[in-house]
Amino acid sequence: MRTRLLVSYLTITAFVLLILEVPLGLSFARAERNRLEAGVRHDALSLAIRAEENLERNDASKLKALASGYQHDTSARVVYVDATGNVLADSDPPVEGPRNFASRAEIAKALRGQEASGTRYSSTLRSDLLFVAAPVSSGGKILGAVRVSYPLSYVDARVRRVAFALVGVAGVVLVVVFLVSLALARSVTRPLSEVQRGADRLGRGDLGTRVPVPKSPREITVLATSFNRTAERLEQLVDSQQEFVADASHQLRTPLAALRLRLEFLEGEVSGDASEDLDGAIAEVQRLSRLVDGLLALARAEQQRAAVEPLDLVEIVDGRVAAWSAFAAEREVALAADVPAPRRVLATPGHLEQVLDNVLNNALEVAPAGSSITIGARRRGDRAELRVSDAGPGMTAAQREHAFDRFWRAPDTRRSGTGLGLAIVRQLVVADGGEVTLEESPAGGLAVVVTLRTP
Repeated sequence: MRTRLLVSYLTITAFVLLILEVPLGLSFARAERNRLEAGVRHDALSLAIRAEENLERNDASKLKALASGYQHDTSARVVYVDATGNVLADSDPPVEGPRNFASRAEIAKALRGQEASGTRYSSTLRSDLLFVAAPVSSGGKILGAVRVSYPLSYVDARVRRVAFALVGVAGVVLVVVFLVSLALARSVTRPLSEVQRGADRLGRGDLGTRVPVPKSPREITVLATSFNRTAERLEQLVDSQQEFVADASHQLRTPLAALRLRLEFLEGEVSGDASEDLDGAIAEVQRLSRLVDGLLALARAEQQRAAVEPLDLVEIVDGRVAAWSAFAAEREVALAADVPAPRRVLATPGHLEQVLDNVLNNALEVAPAGSSITIGARRRGDRAELRVSDAGPGMTAAQREHAFDRFWRAPDTRRSGTGLGLAIVRQLVVADGGEVTLEESPAGGLAVVVTLRTP
């Protein structure tokens, strides 16, 4: 938006400068030419008057002196001719010897008693010339004529200087307008940028995000106020939902535990079909207990605020491998860890341990006997990538897209699963500013890839 505002301001300014300066430059060029023509015409009449007596006496030396003196002062060429068009004096003759200009249109017109003026191109000077031819008369008798030729390069040079000056002024104006427009655009787009950044933070789960409310313009003030009101309401709704889930899960744990104890107490008192039904009821109570525990864990993960700090990744991985080794040995599954670097990652204490516990629990549930689960890490730019791979049945690409959804389970998974483990993993990782994805492992199973920031 800032770029569009700057382009708009500069386009309008350039258009205004164009419609003002182009006519001004053309008017100046026309005025300069008219001024030069008027001056040359005045000088031609003055030279004609001064040469009247010398033409009557046919004094070529005096006429030559007049022509040379004028050329010395003005750089203009002066030619005097008699009544028949013969050249009597030329301040800048191209060739020596007698010449006749009676065939020249301006000389012929001047010898008829009329003033002639115009422009023509000089192949000798390679430039345009402004000429004025005036008759020289005495007592109504045409004695001859004088022609003054002035190079238009002088006018062109002045016009170019003025044009360069106008271009310079336009450049200064555009720079000033650019700086002012930049300040104005920033004043307009800065609040919008704040709202955009706030929306990004809110989208990443930071429900406490609020944006500053500017005093102007009014539209952005209303937008920022509405955003803050919406964020506050959203935070209230999410908090109330999380509190409800946590409270409900916590309240259900005690009666479920009591129900399980009662059912287990009855195991020794029933037999036959009733015993099978009782075992099924106990299994359902256990599954419901795990589901409640998962909901409670997820609610706590959502309510926790990230407090990341540098943690030793090798130490955390070694600790979880040691904790799960006995259970893995019972299932005849090997745990292998290879975490050479990076050693430190940014995470909230306890989050990464819980993530690994959920991932390893899922992997051990599906890993076949005699296989292995590998935990590896590597650096990718300024991030650390932790990968847990198993040799289980894995997931299809479509299943991996839904694996992080709450309560989602693959159709061929065990009945006892709650579908909350990976949802908890994603919540914990995203809260620490990381990412988690699922890929196919080299052994054909599933690879859980956790990307974390590094100090």
